[in-house]
Amino acid sequence: MEIGFGNGEALAWASEYDPARDYLGVEVHGPGVGRLMNVLAARDAGNVRLYRHDAVEVLENEIAPDTLAEARIWFPDPWHKKRHNKRRIIQPGFVAQLATRMAPGGLLHLATDWQAYAEHMLEVMEAAPAWSNAIAPGEYAEKPAWRIETHFERRGLKLGHGVWDLLYRRV
Repeated sequence: MEIGFGNGEALAWASEYDPARDYLGVEVHGPGVGRLMNVLAARDAGNVRLYRHDAVEVLENEIAPDTLAEARIWFPDPWHKKRHNKRRIIQPGFVAQLATRMAPGGLLHLATDWQAYAEHMLEVMEAAPAWSNAIAPGEYAEKPAWRIETHFERRGLKLGHGVWDLLYRRV
């Protein structure tokens, strides 16, 4: 499951790279969903299902407990103004809810180009009892070879931002 897939380039790549695997994408931005639908139709990709809806509601109402093998949240909106921090998707309640839908041992992969958000993600995840850092407690991960560079990552790199990856397993 990819939450907030943007224009869908990573999800389209994954579906082509591993066509035997099924993928689920959730995105609220209509043009991004439409763009990905066009790409998938042109490739005749039958292994991707999309929701144009809020991820919290999809998790709550559409995903059965203990079923997701992997969840990806790459370069979510950092809501970098302090007064907007509460809008960040990576919050204690959200990661607790996501954990209920992940299969035991399931992988959560987070990535951001905002250092303050990376620190926030690490703090939230380290405090979440349903998750275990797949690298080591309190550590960021190296960028996995299988994570392609996305539009938002390229934009962040052009702005001189670093990139932080976090990998967690559902306990």
